Amino acid sequence: MLRNLGLETIGDLLFHLPLRYQDRSHVTALADLVDGQDALVRARVEVADVRYAGRRQLRVVISDPPRGLLLRFFHFNAGQQAAFAPGRWVQAFGSVRFGTSGPEMVHPEYRVADDAAAFQISDALTPIYPLTAGIAQPRLRRLIEAALKLAASDVHLAAQLPGLPSPDSLPALRALHAPAGASETALLIEGRHPAQQRLIREELLAHQLCMRLLRRQVRTRPAPQLADLQRSADALEAVLPFRFTQAQRRVIAEIGSDLAARRPMLRLVQGDVGSGKTVVAASAMLAAARAGYQSALMAPTELLAEQHYANLSLWFAPLEVEVEYLAGKMKKAERERRLARVSSGVAPLVVGTHAVFQQSVAFDRLALVVVDEQHRFGVQQRLALRDKGPQGSSPHQLIMSATPIPRTLAQTLYADLDVSVIDELPPGRTPVATVVVNNSKRDEVLARIAEACRAGRQVYWVCTLIEESDELDAQAAEATAERLRADLADLRVGLVHGRLKSEEKDAQMRDFKDGSTQLLVATTVIEVGVDVPNASIMVIENAERLGLAQLHQLRGRVGRGATASQCVLMYQMPLSESARSRLETMRSTTDGFKIAQADLELRGPGEILGRRQTGVVGLKIAEPVRDSALIPPLQQLADEWLERYPLDAQRLIARWVGDVEKYGQV
Repeated sequence: MLRNLGLETIGDLLFHLPLRYQDRSHVTALADLVDGQDALVRARVEVADVRYAGRRQLRVVISDPPRGLLLRFFHFNAGQQAAFAPGRWVQAFGSVRFGTSGPEMVHPEYRVADDAAAFQISDALTPIYPLTAGIAQPRLRRLIEAALKLAASDVHLAAQLPGLPSPDSLPALRALHAPAGASETALLIEGRHPAQQRLIREELLAHQLCMRLLRRQVRTRPAPQLADLQRSADALEAVLPFRFTQAQRRVIAEIGSDLAARRPMLRLVQGDVGSGKTVVAASAMLAAARAGYQSALMAPTELLAEQHYANLSLWFAPLEVEVEYLAGKMKKAERERRLARVSSGVAPLVVGTHAVFQQSVAFDRLALVVVDEQHRFGVQQRLALRDKGPQGSSPHQLIMSATPIPRTLAQTLYADLDVSVIDELPPGRTPVATVVVNNSKRDEVLARIAEACRAGRQVYWVCTLIEESDELDAQAAEATAERLRADLADLRVGLVHGRLKSEEKDAQMRDFKDGSTQLLVATTVIEVGVDVPNASIMVIENAERLGLAQLHQLRGRVGRGATASQCVLMYQMPLSESARSRLETMRSTTDGFKIAQADLELRGPGEILGRRQTGVVGLKIAEPVRDSALIPPLQQLADEWLERYPLDAQRLIARWVGDVEKYGQV
């Protein structure tokens, strides 16, 4: 059972920290109970019986006239039932809710005694831990209490750690697991207690150390030296119909100094949708080709990979650099012919999905890997790329992200990467005007759309998830498309949703890109999608259901041409406070970094990264947003520790993370 919580050693128990605290320092009279609040109560058993209302349950009524309280238990045994004999005293703690028959608690923590004097009240806060099935809070508290006794003789926990404030580790753990008294209540609840501050720093330092060691692992081998990126960037710019922005030039210079060194580049390029990350990566790929090496660009979907292939082929044709495309759905003979071109080194530039790095794909002289959309690509995959370079060397890695991550979070998540930011949009990209409209004004929106389409423009209409179900999602999109075909009979309406086969989806997207459909009804599958410069309006139905990052990604699909573009966020009343706040943020700014910061403050890092990647952060007590000010000095301390205190570094990693290899596999 403990293993389900990741608890396998006594050390794991010690660092299984409370989620929050409860104040059980005073008894609340039954007459003073408040709906929705936690309370400690004490009263006599009036009646206890087993009922079968829907499911078997033990119902215990305790009474302290003039009011009674119902305790419900769905999991119980005969011994527990017998303990609640009428007239005995019960002390219980739980969340109060008011039902049809008055106040009740479901599965409270409780004790039963013959005399009220047998009960004790602690003046300290009670810690509440993350649990798993089969283990209750009291059991876990006893185990942690036993672990703290054993820890008293652990010399490593007693040791002072250089550069970290007092209290030391063991007293800090004691303070969190067994708070001393009511005087510490406010500090603990607000996260300002010195013990919390100490352990937050320890944990953030352990993560910085891990990332630095992983970075060293990737850099154990040399990398091909690619000098003079600037000359390649100038050659590419000369054949393009647009000029580079100052931000692009700055990032090209940063990449250039990495490529000129003899160790693998590990760089994350962040930039808003449409800021021109791909052309920056293309400059680096051209430099590799001119030096006689190969590059690979990896995209998360076939549609995106195809789009990159089309763009790069167009850009590189005048420079006589060939681009090879590897798709999953190629015929066997065609695929083998292309693989042979890659393995012989004839193809200097390869574009595809993650299939580019399957076992069957061998490169001759791979010097640079470009990954589009880094949030689909973890530390472990970055490590795996080490072995794809020429004999005895590792390729350079350039990771592009259109999902802006606030610097504070990037410093925690991607401490193994250097970060560059393209914080300027190319001239000619018109800002997207965002309006927030009640669903009741749907007819006005339809009239506006009809007018735009008849004037030769194109429109996205996005249906949001009703439930987490592809089937319901598809049904909603199909119904919306039918309604729009009826309402706008003279327009050609396309449809894209998650239940379509990829060939059907691609065909619908191509029809829209080519202009043969004017209105595309889509689910959020187009969040990362094709570039249609003529699409200048996006309507998002029930926008209140989506998070900020998703809304921003969707909005980035329009505003790609010279025409003034609009994003219409339609909402359904009533609006929650957080939904109102999200829509207002979207209306007031198009800056992806401001939006990402607001998103982080609203939802926290775990939710932003998605469930699978919460583990990348995997933080027990630290919070990158709240604790952002601590990160820069801890980065310096991590470098100092690796240099001067490598043993302490290993112990701290073992304490908070487990081991570096495991960390890389998150």
